[in-house]
Amino acid sequence: MKQNVKIVLLGLCSLFMCLWACRKDSVVKGTSNVVNMTQYLSDHPDQFSELSKILEISETASFLNAYGSYTLFAPSNEAIKAYLQTKGKSAVADVSAADWKSFIRLHLLEDSIPTSRFTDGKLFNLTMYGQYLTTSSELISGVTKIRINRQASVIQPNISVGNGLIHSIDHVLTPATLTVAQTVAANPDYSIFTEALRESGLYDKLNILPANNPDEKQKFLTVIPESNATLAAAGINSYAALKAKYSATGNVTQPTDGLQLFLNYHILYDAKYLADIITASAHNTLAPLEVLTSKLSGETVLMNDDTFNGVYEPGFSLLRDKSDVTASNGVVHQPSAHFDIKVRAPFRVDFDVCAFPEMLKNTQYYKKNNYFFTGDEAAALTEIKFSGREEGKDPTKSLIYRYGSGGTSTNSYNKDILVIPLATGGTSNTSEWVEFRTPLLIKGKYKIWVCIYAQAESNTTTEVQASIGLDGTTDRAPLSNSRILNFTVKRPGINKVVNGVTVIDADAEEAVGFKTYMSSTAGAQIGKLMGIADLPQTGRYWLRLKAINGSQATNNVDMIHIIPVNDDQQYWKYNVDGSKILRP
Repeated sequence: MKQNVKIVLLGLCSLFMCLWACRKDSVVKGTSNVVNMTQYLSDHPDQFSELSKILEISETASFLNAYGSYTLFAPSNEAIKAYLQTKGKSAVADVSAADWKSFIRLHLLEDSIPTSRFTDGKLFNLTMYGQYLTTSSELISGVTKIRINRQASVIQPNISVGNGLIHSIDHVLTPATLTVAQTVAANPDYSIFTEALRESGLYDKLNILPANNPDEKQKFLTVIPESNATLAAAGINSYAALKAKYSATGNVTQPTDGLQLFLNYHILYDAKYLADIITASAHNTLAPLEVLTSKLSGETVLMNDDTFNGVYEPGFSLLRDKSDVTASNGVVHQPSAHFDIKVRAPFRVDFDVCAFPEMLKNTQYYKKNNYFFTGDEAAALTEIKFSGREEGKDPTKSLIYRYGSGGTSTNSYNKDILVIPLATGGTSNTSEWVEFRTPLLIKGKYKIWVCIYAQAESNTTTEVQASIGLDGTTDRAPLSNSRILNFTVKRPGINKVVNGVTVIDADAEEAVGFKTYMSSTAGAQIGKLMGIADLPQTGRYWLRLKAINGSQATNNVDMIHIIPVNDDQQYWKYNVDGSKILRP
């Protein structure tokens, strides 16, 4: 999903990486197209004879010679020999089979991931070892190279074999051996923060390996510890001073204690690298109902840097050279300044329904061409759900991504839309409802606008109503002051005369639940007010559109605007390239 903070590659080198990947993404031809990984490595002993030995010793040769879909980061012979020297070993046979099995698992992912899907941050999939790998690009001796975990460069990318892709690399990858707790504690610059973690009991929570953590939501965590120098700049020179400032109860292990909340506010759910942080406008912290906002300014990742009610509130940045530190159960970043819990007011969130994770990864089609999802593909989406998918609906009535297709999308946000067939009662192998997972929303009261391109299909129509429910629940509550969206009805076309010129009466149209939201003011390109959502807590929600009358395949959804009830509902608007149009 796209929000006001868009997915951006960090830095000029990241742009080079993307261009390099597009240029180098062609696969290796020849025997690699018919053999599997084990056989390919065996067929190229000049590059991979050492790795072939490791497969045999670790008893993974047969596994990687079978059917599947994998990505293998394959160290060259020279890389493995150099690695053996660092271990004080003279041959592959001198290392145990168990160690080599872990070695292979770290270099292997259960998905075929070409370099075109690499971004400046972690890969979407965990390795079979259970840790994330990061990709980036660096300018080395005037040559832009793809880097893996900041440890190895890709020598030969996208070698296509029968069970996936091989990327040859010039160094072996080594796993993170410290937890986020240990990573913070190992840095003497964090000694005050480390003592606070220990005294509060949070150190133990941050010191659990994912495989041993019973809490699914906290298997991976992101910690933003403040350095001693940062705390000193805020007048805090010891743990005692930190406790005195924040702990009113004196019992720092209590969930409601001020210091406990302060520390929890420095911890985010999931392993979020810088590139992950900028893909969302706000992030839940372990402090209940409290979030950190984020945005990208040039190449700087800013946190809690916001304007509320016209007042600018400066935040802090994450120091790039001291951030993205991988741990065995997450990642560590360093902030540029001391920061407290910031009380949040509801703020506007606009998101593009086309920018869901699976579409973003589909780089062959995203912002390039139309894509028709099969029923199985639609059922597997993580941030869009449909009714009836378990009943095997007709794939031709599933979901369509359209890009640059005539009026339906050329005037829409980023020139793309989703076409979502719906039918009352789920008849004719068509879903009765669709729902979208929202970005993080601050608790409060919002008006919900669904932005569409109105279109009729053979004199049919679909009318829908909206409901909303907290992520992780199945409850969906109707919006208050609920209205009906008809996918064939255009703007009412209410006009007024200003200085002798006929213009749209935007206030009058808003009063009846319509608005323009793009630079195009064509009657079919509309935002429709669905009602008001009173959200009881901060979090992500599911917004459901349920057909209550009619059946139609051409339901074109572009964006969803979630705007605090007292904010301007008409502005900002958007140009097709995603830039904002502010109120004149």
